[in-house]
Amino acid sequence: MSDIYTLYLLSEKDNGPEFVFPSGHDVFEDVSHAAFGTFCLPCTSQATGQNGWEIGVHPAMAEKLKLPFPGRTRVLIHDGILYLGPLIGIFTAGFTDSLLRPIGERSLFFAKMMSMDQTAGMYTVVFGAHHINWENGTVTGYTYGQKGWSELEVPIPNVVYDRLPNRKAENHHALKLVKRRLIEEYGIPWFNPGFFNKWDIHQTLSRIPKAKEFLPETVLGPDLKQIEQMLSSYKSVYLKPANGSLGLGVFQLMYSRKEECYYCKYRDEAFQNKLRKYPSLEHFFKHSFNGRILDSYLAQQGIELFRQNSQAVDFRIHTNKDSEGEWSVTAIAAKIAGKGSVTTHLNSGGIVKTLEELFEDPQERIRVLHNLTESSILLSQYIDENVPGFIGEIGFDLGLDQAGKIWLFEANSKPGRSIFSHPKLKEGDLLSRRQFLDYAMFLMKKSIESPEDIVQ
Repeated sequence: MSDIYTLYLLSEKDNGPEFVFPSGHDVFEDVSHAAFGTFCLPCTSQATGQNGWEIGVHPAMAEKLKLPFPGRTRVLIHDGILYLGPLIGIFTAGFTDSLLRPIGERSLFFAKMMSMDQTAGMYTVVFGAHHINWENGTVTGYTYGQKGWSELEVPIPNVVYDRLPNRKAENHHALKLVKRRLIEEYGIPWFNPGFFNKWDIHQTLSRIPKAKEFLPETVLGPDLKQIEQMLSSYKSVYLKPANGSLGLGVFQLMYSRKEECYYCKYRDEAFQNKLRKYPSLEHFFKHSFNGRILDSYLAQQGIELFRQNSQAVDFRIHTNKDSEGEWSVTAIAAKIAGKGSVTTHLNSGGIVKTLEELFEDPQERIRVLHNLTESSILLSQYIDENVPGFIGEIGFDLGLDQAGKIWLFEANSKPGRSIFSHPKLKEGDLLSRRQFLDYAMFLMKKSIESPEDIVQ
């Protein structure tokens, strides 16, 4: 059972029960304890004699449980314990001293993520390692509501969603210890733990025959000879940082047989799109690669992408696990490369369109939508089955070549959502944020009903 109830405070002077439940809801009959987050306390209760969807809580019990008011909550009852919430923790770093923007420039991102929690009968708190009081078993983090950001103290959450901002934070020794302690000592499901490494994902999928079909030829740490060989096979080759993001540090190399020279598209330090000509690859590496180390780069087959008005197009697809732990596509956007850009990223001049704007022919649009959806769910399942930890969402960059074949360019375990701010993509944006909450509820239920399945 996971219905949503409105909580209200009983009279402080009342010496009666600590919980008052509506009558006609038989599930409350055997309640002997109440839990919020990782707090669990014995409690007394009675029915009101009236039907309804309200639960009264004595102020003293609300204080002991650190239960925020006013509030709406889902209810899960197992072995006589009334579980309220869930309380979902969002773990990150980079906090400021400002209550208006407690997580700096990312405050709006987190505000949007947390704005739907009470509509869904759940609670969210964003916190960092320094917000945990291990002695009391609480976190003093931030929540977001109709009045904006506020600070509050709550129990250590039921579930934690990992939103560390970068690999440096992820590899910080102290943060690793916090994660390990919360998982091992509290049995907390921790989802989306860690950034994907492009090469690791490529190797994982290349071992699966059906997944391998989506992969462009890719070489880790290529030498000049390997790049030359790839340029003899393909019209272009991309050099990408193995741990890069946002299209930064990406180069597109091309060889002109007619001119017997090389061309390269890239974005320089001033964030300007550049096209340069070189007599040899050695000249390119000497003058434009700027001391970068090829060992940390991937060389990837260039794909002749579907184009609109001669500009390359690829697709961002967001997949989420739902309340049953099953994968679904929540949002799709087309990205059209900016003039002279090596990638379709918005910060390189790319623009966003919906499938309806991109494909005027309804039949073509439906076919592309079906293929993108089916491919994304398959890839999500393959990654989920082969990468350790709980994965609740993935952002994919997929390409569609001129023959209609789909290619995987990147899978991101901590996808942003700014691309879905397009007015016509609002529904997908809302769905992806709602399903992050639903998956957290799914994990909480699993940790309560079958904790053996939560061992990570």
